[in-house]
Amino acid sequence: MKLIKIFASLCLVCLMIQARAQETVTLGKVKLVFTLDNNGNPTYEVSFNNKPVILPSHLGFKLNTDSLFYNSFKLIGTARNKFDQTWQTVWGETKDIRNHYEELTVHLQSARKPGLMLNIIFRVFEDGVGFRYEFPLQPGLKYFIVTDELTEFNQTGNHKTFWIPGDYDTNEYLYTTSALSGIDNRKMVETSTDIAVRVAPDPYVVQTPLMMKTGEGIYINVHEAALINYPAMQLHVDRKSYSLSASLVPDAYGNKAYLHAPFKTPWRTIIVSDQAADILSSKMILNLNEPSVISNTSWIKPMKFTGVWWEMQTGKSTWSYSDFPDSLGSNGQLIPSGKHGATTANVKHYIDFAAANNIQGVLVEGWNLGWESWFGNWKEHVFDFTKPYPDFDIVELTNYAASKKVNLIMHNETSGSATDYERQMDTAFRFMNLFGYKSVKTGYVGKIIPRGEHHDGQWMIDHYLRVANKAAEHQIMLDSHEPVRPTGLQRTWPNWMASEAGRGNEYNAFSIGSPPEHETILPFTRLMGGPMDYTPGIFKMKGYASFAPGRQMHTTLCKQLALYVTMYSPLQMVADIPENYDAHKDAFQFIKDVPTDWDDTKIIGAEPGDYIYIARKEKGTPNWYLGAITDESSRHAVMPLSFLDKSTKYTAIVYRDAANADWKDNPEAYTIEQYIVDNQTSLNITLAPGGGAAVSIRPATETEIRNLKLYKNSK
Repeated sequence: MKLIKIFASLCLVCLMIQARAQETVTLGKVKLVFTLDNNGNPTYEVSFNNKPVILPSHLGFKLNTDSLFYNSFKLIGTARNKFDQTWQTVWGETKDIRNHYEELTVHLQSARKPGLMLNIIFRVFEDGVGFRYEFPLQPGLKYFIVTDELTEFNQTGNHKTFWIPGDYDTNEYLYTTSALSGIDNRKMVETSTDIAVRVAPDPYVVQTPLMMKTGEGIYINVHEAALINYPAMQLHVDRKSYSLSASLVPDAYGNKAYLHAPFKTPWRTIIVSDQAADILSSKMILNLNEPSVISNTSWIKPMKFTGVWWEMQTGKSTWSYSDFPDSLGSNGQLIPSGKHGATTANVKHYIDFAAANNIQGVLVEGWNLGWESWFGNWKEHVFDFTKPYPDFDIVELTNYAASKKVNLIMHNETSGSATDYERQMDTAFRFMNLFGYKSVKTGYVGKIIPRGEHHDGQWMIDHYLRVANKAAEHQIMLDSHEPVRPTGLQRTWPNWMASEAGRGNEYNAFSIGSPPEHETILPFTRLMGGPMDYTPGIFKMKGYASFAPGRQMHTTLCKQLALYVTMYSPLQMVADIPENYDAHKDAFQFIKDVPTDWDDTKIIGAEPGDYIYIARKEKGTPNWYLGAITDESSRHAVMPLSFLDKSTKYTAIVYRDAANADWKDNPEAYTIEQYIVDNQTSLNITLAPGGGAAVSIRPATETEIRNLKLYKNSK
């Protein structure tokens, strides 16, 4: 009897050991621990430099076929892999990217019938952790519905957080800085009446990328990578426990995702460091995306562009040809209002401006039929994407742009009617090919059709990729506005070059604008997943909006220059109207010079909500460009140039705020200076409140070395 009891006890111990399993992966300062507890609950935790970052957090799902697909698992196997490879970008902030990680895959099987299987794949990088779920091919799981994802990111404390509401249809809110315990999005959603469509039913949900800073000075960024055939992930905040949990954007039925095994979810990403600059330097999200599906990428070329856009935003002209859709003359045609912006003559003016100033493209909005009834009607068919207004001669403009070696950029606003765009999409892209358009800006202002779908739901996630695929088939570069926020898919579809998906410069035209700190937060949040078409380069700081005479920019002119470096985009707009650059032609030289593609990037200094200093090396040249911006506070920006070649003297042209500059009272005051610098130089530039500085650096000529002053480092 005693032997039987001993044997039974040993069996119980063995079962407990089998039930509780633990796996550890470490790379550099980052450590991941996966645990399957005694109840079969999978959990993970993350530490950085031996300090906890993510406390034990649950993983799993609720499915229509198994509402308890988050416990009663048993571990049936593991696999490990090491990877270290450097790949080259088609375009980007750096030419070469190292992809170095340790991978752990855990194979789980439910103890409940029919014994469904789930794999969890972890990749540990030197700057964080990415993980995803895999539903493998299996007899008991074919078509199924995700009713909820139960992923947690449990925090260690009441961290400082930079957040916007978790809205199903927009990312265009102002950022709030608060502790996790202070998150409540209701007031922000209620008062943001300048945003066209707002759907945020949970007051405690925030959008990703979510940027946090602990009391101990650890920076944490939570986002996702490779968002394909799945809804966007938002984060529900438990304000007492500081737990974050996945909150997926639903469809009209409340379901989250309709899937078919085998299937892999997007990656959940946690980037961590004790240096804010390391967060901006991280390439984890790109590395978690697949290589390019486009074999020949020679036609994909970054560029600057101008366009008939800011004059529409500020009331100088209109998108529409007529005042009303039913304002018809005796001939049955629309009666022109005389305020239309996309006229043949006006577009030629912009083409001439682009040709004279090293600007490769001209975007033309409001060129096609439909703008008289485009917004607010939830209308199925709004635009025709091949029929121009009578005053827009597409043949003449195509020939004129070609003669000036300028690319016209197509504009396809959908008014949220994705179904109508899909019906016309192939015809629209063939039309672009016919008239030599090499890029297109799409737009999704308004409620989505199919009705009941959301901008960030699974159906629209698939739609954006269908557009990117169709654009690639026709060798068209894509800049999408009002889409889901990026998740690194520009690696896989490098023709999908930029997105808006955030509160851009346009809000300074038709709305109250954004505070000076806004551009110091965006790189840590919205831009973590990919480039943003922020539309910098506004030079007229006051009196630019005809319908709001007192409106002004919340920035200095030099900060607008610096944004060309700090707000990365391979499609970068020269946003102001040509006439507004005439008054500051010397400062405009920086915009003419600054490129849009880079070999290298150095984050010199950064603190979310306060300041950012970035230097970038131009693709294929020895030239560097530096941008420094600050929030509402004046700041002394100290920027060592140790990244320069040791054996070379350089000419630095410094565009900085004047001593009396201020974003509110004197925003257009600036000073331009030239110096000789080298890799021992440390620039010390005073940034005005809401201000910035931009610096172009190129190898100096012998004449410049003899005649220019050597920059003296401050003691």
